[in-house]
Order: sequence, then structure tokens, then C-alpha cells
Amino acid sequence: MIWEPNDGYKYEWNDGEVIRFESMKQRHLLILRMLSRLFARTDAYQQGGELIYEQDVWLTGIQMRRPDLAYFSGEQIDNSLSSEEEIIPAFAIEIVSPTDDAIKVEDKLVEYFKCGVQVVWHVYPENKVVYVYTSRKNVKICTEDDLCSAQPVLPDFEISVNDLFAGPQA
Repeated sequence: MIWEPNDGYKYEWNDGEVIRFESMKQRHLLILRMLSRLFARTDAYQQGGELIYEQDVWLTGIQMRRPDLAYFSGEQIDNSLSSEEEIIPAFAIEIVSPTDDAIKVEDKLVEYFKCGVQVVWHVYPENKVVYVYTSRKNVKICTEDDLCSAQPVLPDFEISVNDLFAGPQA
């Protein structure tokens, strides 16, 4: 596979292999906006934290992943220039498309937890469901009025599935 950075795909790196994923679709902008607005009301945001879109995250020296959204604390961001250590988000969100390979999605989940991510959301817009992982074995499947939470990382970051997929009024 040839890496073409402007071809409409997003690329990740895993031990010498370039992995190509569908990039975020425009129809996912409503979800991103809802999550960004929700994050702006958190204590973490007030303390300089950010929910960053498709940030390169070097999990290891040979593994670069690009979560759709990743939370970095204000302290991590402040120290990022002075530290040679790669910063790992405590919370990551992946918006899963119908064309995403289930094995690759699971591989990323394993890698995230192995490197210190504490909470991962897998958002499935077509099915209006969110899988909230706090470990590979601990998952809450959220639908309709169920609350998706980023606890323990962001205790005040929670939203019902219905609200997440509410549409233009969000």
C-alpha cells in the first residue's frame, strides 16, 4: 500500500505496516460537534484539557494510532514540548464506520489499553449504539436513554445515546 496523505483516508502505523482507514465522514460532524460542546462544559476543559480530533498518538516506538477523538489533560499538553516521552490520552473515541474491519478495530482497542488508555468509546452511528470500555473485559453497551460516561477519566463527561445522535438541534 502506498501512503498518499491527501487521498481521503487516514493512516496509522503498526510495526512497519501502514494501515489505511476510511477518514471521518461529513455526516459524523454532528457527533463531533455534540461531543466538543459537551466537553467544553467539563472541569477538565476549564483546566486546559482538550478533546483533540485525529491526533497522532505514538503508543510505542513502532505503533502510531490516530483516534477520532482523544482527551489530553492540560498538564499533558503543557508538558508536551519539554518532554521527550509520547503522551498517551486517558480517553479515546472511535467512530466506527460500516467499512471498518472488525479485527482492526479490536486490535486498536487492545493496543489502547495496553498503553494506558483508561476509557474507550466505540460509537456506531448507523446503529445508534455506543460501546463504553473501561477495559477489554468491562464494556457497557449503550442505546437510547442509556448514559455513556468517560468515568473515571472525566466524571462530568456523559451523554445519553439519544442526545448524542439528536441531530441539527444539538
